Amino acid sequence: MKSIAIITARGGSKRIPRKNAKEFCGKPIIAYSILAALGSGAFDTVMVSTDDDEIASIAKQYGAEVPFMRSEKTSNDFATSADVIAEVLEKYKERGKEYDTFICLYPTAPFVTSEQLKEAMDKLENNDVDSVMTIVRFSFPPQRAFILKDGMLQYQYPENASKRSQDLMPLYHDCGQFYACKTDSFNRYHSLVMPRTMPIEVPEEQEQDIDTDSDWIMAELKYKMLNQTE
Repeated sequence: MKSIAIITARGGSKRIPRKNAKEFCGKPIIAYSILAALGSGAFDTVMVSTDDDEIASIAKQYGAEVPFMRSEKTSNDFATSADVIAEVLEKYKERGKEYDTFICLYPTAPFVTSEQLKEAMDKLENNDVDSVMTIVRFSFPPQRAFILKDGMLQYQYPENASKRSQDLMPLYHDCGQFYACKTDSFNRYHSLVMPRTMPIEVPEEQEQDIDTDSDWIMAELKYKMLNQTE
């Protein structure tokens, strides 16, 4: 089976300018995703989809392919990751290369390891599933959430108000790190989260959304803690 790692990294970023090229603990943040993919040995091709010359240059410096630039259609704020993946697969097909499986790996995922990527691809290949993705458990049960009504707090789900946290079903959310998919399934559903999606659970200290400056600071603190760096 042939597999490709697709790192989606457009140049535009509203909340953190130049986010995908910004230095994170000594390297451009996209470098961590590239090096993890290359180090896994799980992919025939590791590429970066971007519309930005600087990002393309960084990607090549760290060993990824950038055989073509992203189209204007998939570079705007409304294009989905699935749209980007579909474009990449089609452009490779036009060049005579087709892949049975792929991983959509985000450029702001410095906690992802080569071992995790290999585990995801092994799960994808050896199980009757459409995709594999990372998840993290909510640290506080959402079933005990509050809402505001007329300026006052009330439980969103009053039936859970007196239940012990340990008696509530664990709920999870997407880590926003990567999605490993079978290409045939992706072509059928045009989605990265499909009917048969297998999870890899990640501990809270090994994931961090990076959408704001404070998120960035928290991610660097976590990364330094995990890697015992100054």
